[in-house]
Amino acid sequence: MAQSPRAAPRSPYSCNGTPTGYQRGTLWLRVDLDTIPIPRNDLVLSIHNTRFDALSVGFVYADGVTAWQGVHGGDFGTHWRPGAQIAFAAPDREAPLRTIVLQFDRLTSYDLLRMRLATQGDGALEVVALAACVGAALMLLFIAALYNISLSFAVRRQFPAWQAAWAGCMVIWGAVWSQLNLFVLPGMAGSFSAQLCTGLSCLAVMLATFGAITALDRREIPVALRIATLALGIGIGALGVPLSFMRAGPLELWASVLGMLVLADLTAITVSLTIAWRRGNALARDFAAAWAVPMITLGVTQFLPTDRLFWGGGSQMLVLLAATWQTIWVSVSATRRLGRLRVERDHALQAQAIAHDLARRDPLTGLRNRRGFTEAIEPMVSGAAAGDSPFALLLIDVDRFKVVNDTHGHDAGDQVLCIIARQLERWEGALCLPARFGGEEFALAISGLHAFAATQFAESLREDIAAADYGAVIGAGRITVSIGLATATEDADFQSLYRQADRSLYEAKRRGRDCVVASGPRPDDDLAVDLVA
Repeated sequence: MAQSPRAAPRSPYSCNGTPTGYQRGTLWLRVDLDTIPIPRNDLVLSIHNTRFDALSVGFVYADGVTAWQGVHGGDFGTHWRPGAQIAFAAPDREAPLRTIVLQFDRLTSYDLLRMRLATQGDGALEVVALAACVGAALMLLFIAALYNISLSFAVRRQFPAWQAAWAGCMVIWGAVWSQLNLFVLPGMAGSFSAQLCTGLSCLAVMLATFGAITALDRREIPVALRIATLALGIGIGALGVPLSFMRAGPLELWASVLGMLVLADLTAITVSLTIAWRRGNALARDFAAAWAVPMITLGVTQFLPTDRLFWGGGSQMLVLLAATWQTIWVSVSATRRLGRLRVERDHALQAQAIAHDLARRDPLTGLRNRRGFTEAIEPMVSGAAAGDSPFALLLIDVDRFKVVNDTHGHDAGDQVLCIIARQLERWEGALCLPARFGGEEFALAISGLHAFAATQFAESLREDIAAADYGAVIGAGRITVSIGLATATEDADFQSLYRQADRSLYEAKRRGRDCVVASGPRPDDDLAVDLVA
């Protein structure tokens, strides 16, 4: 029964039929408790928040007393509860409670009203349970939003950014719908919050659509399907603007239209994910699993009654939990995928490091080759040029190696080279680096020894190589080496040192082999000085 906003019930009345004409006036409703099997003196009436300007609730007792409680837009006082509930507790009086009268000013839709009666004890437990569910869901969504926005910057892709925007939108929607925002913004209570939720929900659908479609490669789904799906998402987001401001008119009709558009959007996303999945897109498979629960949830809320679920939270609570599931699944899937990419990257870096090392190693002996040697001794040469530490370069050549190959075969020659390499390798360390330059020529870089000590070391090395056991390879034959040595000066570089050592090696060969010859102190010396007889 619709009356003017200032009217008040003065006597018993009755009415029936569908309420009309109340959107710009006042709607009176009466609940006769004689027909409800519930304790009458311990009741709490919970009303799901919807669009109205003011609400007054009168508890009528058998002794004729009516206890009035009320709320209005911008001020719900202590009556608001988590989960978009407005609670009115019946005063405890000796007289039995007979009737509950409700007065709505400018109610937008009678069909959207959801009311529940419960005992005050049960109501308190329901509030705690609903608040816990809402708080947990919002916290997970908030964490997921932060994670995905960080992920979008890390991987430089669109879909984590859309996912973060969607999760953030759901956090705001959930906080406004559940009325938890009234802790800090009590003035948002009432129609403003309900209208804002409509716009946010439409925006969330649009953001989710963009997140799902941009996650798929453009080549994996038909262009027409991609455009149609994005158009549906944009249309839903745009429709949320006028619906947010609607206070009169066929709101239920537009809600049905919006529901059909959402189902069409979900269908288009499902088809897109299915096509991409069948074409081998692993991300589409993860998205399909993530979207399955929200899709089923939205479908269920469109066709089945869900108002009584979750202690009056109804379809909105279902959607919030489904959104939380979707966000967690996508975040976990992205983390797993990034973990696999990190493992693949580490393997690639390891393979690159191995390839880098192999390119600088002699495949026969395992010593550094010329390239690896010159790179490794660069700090030693620089230190010698700066006067920090003395440096010497030894060039080692196997005497009459062609005879070994011709007499015993190239396999035997290779084994001889490996035995010599093992003799040199014993000295390898931070101050001594051996290498094979090719053929029967080896090199050794020494840091920290002056000319005389380096020459003594070279002589000891020559004797060690000659004393090595080659019997299993060449029998009673003997292997000797000639060594040319050059010491670095302050202005020396590797090329000049190499030329000095090469001249010294040539001189050692000229003197009959199996000896050590050290060059003079300057790279441009024409005469080599034999420091060891």
